[in-house]
Amino acid sequence: MTINNEYLLSVCIPLYKCEESIEVLYHELVRNLSVITLDRFEIIFVNDCSPQNDWEIVKKIVQKDPRVRGFSLSKNHGQHPAIFTALGKARGTWVVVMDGDLQDHPDEIPSLYNLAISKGYKKVLARRVNRKDSFLKCFLSRKFYSVLSFMSGAKLDSSIANFGIYHRDVILAVLDMGDRIKYFPAMVNWVGFKTGYLNIEHRTRYAGKTSYNIIKLLKLAFNIIISFSEKPLKAMIWSGFALSFLSFCIALYYLWLAFFHRFTIQGWASLIISIWFSTGLLMFCLGIVGIYLGKIFEQVKKRPGNIIEEFCE
Repeated sequence: MTINNEYLLSVCIPLYKCEESIEVLYHELVRNLSVITLDRFEIIFVNDCSPQNDWEIVKKIVQKDPRVRGFSLSKNHGQHPAIFTALGKARGTWVVVMDGDLQDHPDEIPSLYNLAISKGYKKVLARRVNRKDSFLKCFLSRKFYSVLSFMSGAKLDSSIANFGIYHRDVILAVLDMGDRIKYFPAMVNWVGFKTGYLNIEHRTRYAGKTSYNIIKLLKLAFNIIISFSEKPLKAMIWSGFALSFLSFCIALYYLWLAFFHRFTIQGWASLIISIWFSTGLLMFCLGIVGIYLGKIFEQVKKRPGNIIEEFCE
């Protein structure tokens, strides 16, 4: 992350299927940021290989406004790698992270900034009130954050996403983490720093539909849990103990049957007990260990989390 005292505010926005909202978002940002900083701000758009015309619109905006910078990724890496691409290019003392669909509205940025300055917060997170997402998405979001909070041991709130304002110290700490699997809210939570919260009115999506479906959300949840928690490994110990105890109880039961001559097949009891115990326990444990080894393998290869194909500034 490059620091430049010329810039007070950097706004980082990942784009994917946002072509109808980019122009409106840009004008709303300029209107609000000019009130805070006059011209000491920059807007960074990162096109996450959107199939729509997001990148063409960004290039047109950059041509007429030098305060806007654009980066286009070589393929679709996902929302959070796109956010980290923008964070790595940000030059402001304060950094705003927001989505490009106008559900996070620029009108809230002055309030976030003023609260951070007046209270001495290093970060101020936007807490969404009356979310305008579908019932299913809100339900899954609450369950996801409950599970993630339990698995990671961190207190995560489903009403808080990416939108917020962060001092450069926070952003630098997050960028230094170097995790292969990136999830911005959890990483910001992990680094700490003095934190404030601001209730905001969640807006409806300006146009189009969210690109997240149930399968993508479940995949994201699974990757985050594996990346941020070791509890699945600890659960293997308790699962092994439970299976061993169950096997012992079944062994006593079959020995009782054998003692009273309730079945005549010799060796059947020991065979069933061994199959139940060894197969179930080994497959479960190997599966969990294999997942963690796979993630470690991806991490040690140190491949770039994203590749910028084109940029304009």
